[in-house]
Amino acid sequence: MGQRLVVTVVGGMLIAALAAGGAVGSAAPAPVTLGVLTPLSPPGDPAAGQLIERGAELGIQYINTVMGGLFGGKGGCALPATQVRLAVEDDSGLPEKAIAGFRRLVSEDHAVAVWGQFHSSAMLAAAPLADQLGVPFISTQASAADITAKHFKAVFRTHPIDPDRAAAWLGWIQAQGWHKVAMLAENTDYGIGLAEATKSLIAAKKMNVTLDAVIFDRTSSDLTPQLLKFKAEKPDVLLNVGVGTPAYLIIKQAHDIGLFPQVPMLGSYDFPVRPEYWKNLGAAGNYLAFISYYHPRMALSPLGKWAAIEYAKRYKDVAIYSNLNSFGDAVILAEAMNQACSSDPTKIIAALERGRFDTWIGSGATFPRGAGVYWHQWSPPMVILQFTQTDETYDQAPILYPTAMKTGTYTGPH
Repeated sequence: MGQRLVVTVVGGMLIAALAAGGAVGSAAPAPVTLGVLTPLSPPGDPAAGQLIERGAELGIQYINTVMGGLFGGKGGCALPATQVRLAVEDDSGLPEKAIAGFRRLVSEDHAVAVWGQFHSSAMLAAAPLADQLGVPFISTQASAADITAKHFKAVFRTHPIDPDRAAAWLGWIQAQGWHKVAMLAENTDYGIGLAEATKSLIAAKKMNVTLDAVIFDRTSSDLTPQLLKFKAEKPDVLLNVGVGTPAYLIIKQAHDIGLFPQVPMLGSYDFPVRPEYWKNLGAAGNYLAFISYYHPRMALSPLGKWAAIEYAKRYKDVAIYSNLNSFGDAVILAEAMNQACSSDPTKIIAALERGRFDTWIGSGATFPRGAGVYWHQWSPPMVILQFTQTDETYDQAPILYPTAMKTGTYTGPH
């Protein structure tokens, strides 16, 4: 059995210990454990997992200090104030490790709820176990439609779903007057799901758009043959549906063969806002458009403002979506436990279904038993941004879509 990090935050101080199943912190009442299951090593996206873990640590700090703990603090009930602690498991983005990690969080660390998932395949693998154990499991940044479409009793999501992402980029593509679309998608639930969602929406809306979707092996290090095919076909836009290393490979190799930026490229998620983007790509990363779920010019809720300020203090960096959404998931679970006046996982699930919760971007998040993919689903806003200068910062990137939030137009190379 590997060692896992268990963290308690009291008064803004991190108290950490490597635990082999034992409890940390002996104050009475005993702290309630919340679990994070996220990729912290390859072949997953460890940079995303680290951002999610940081947001979770901030959430634990908020619960224990600003909220005064569970139950007896602000917004609590008549029980003694109870601190929370965080247990973290690395799933490496792999389904088998996600299942094992979820089981350890619940059976050894006694986590009453878990969040932090980034890779859809890992999330979908562990979801049946969450139902079996009856422990609430929130998808922080995994978007495959089946996560909510399968109507797991214990599974919730605070991240956009594939059909919404497909609607966003098809809306932008139509607004640009483009018709010929190429897609290079990895062979995961995320990549395949987005290819299918895009095809379905084009057919359902009878759009004047053709889609050439090519699925590639996520472990491949040479995508040049697929990219040369697209270069010969001269599409209006290329959709980059890689996650982590594959997303960077597509950009770099497309740039090397003269496909991008001559042909516009849209990244399927917000990896370009991370500090390593320009370090990895330099000028080759310029002109990329990408999906994001936040822009620094957006108004944050009081909860989000607190998180952004404290994140800058603690990590000497600017908070981005992965941090903020993970922070928000921690607080949503604390609010649900206060509303239930209990840390019993069954009662937390019931509270999530019937309650309304503050978030980092606003108030009023709900998780009803909605139809189809909207089961236990709440989504933050979604925007399309573009970098138009090398080393451009997140807050300088113009918003291209939706039209109501537009601050700039698509810029290509001169």
